[in-house]
Amino acid sequence: MADINTLIAKATVSSAPTIASEAQALAANVNRGGFIIQNLGANPLFVRFGAGASTTEFNFVLRAGTGNDDGIGGILIINQGTVWMGIITIAGTTPRYVATELIA
Repeated sequence: MADINTLIAKATVSSAPTIASEAQALAANVNRGGFIIQNLGANPLFVRFGAGASTTEFNFVLRAGTGNDDGIGGILIINQGTVWMGIITIAGTTPRYVATELIA
């Protein structure tokens, strides 16, 4: 496994900040070395490893910020151990997020 500086140097933003009721945050990628998803919105963000994220079908909930883009919303960083390489979807009330994929 490469060190974090090498991974960050190879990072590609797969999803710019977006607003959607349910969306694909990251497409499946067998070369994924890790990923980062941050909630940029003022409502909780529900993250699911697989298709069909919803407020009742999710793996993680990222806390909301106090306002859009304030930088204090929840963040999920997976860059060690077994990394999910399938599709990652998000849902919530007016989701706003950024997703960055680290390529191994």
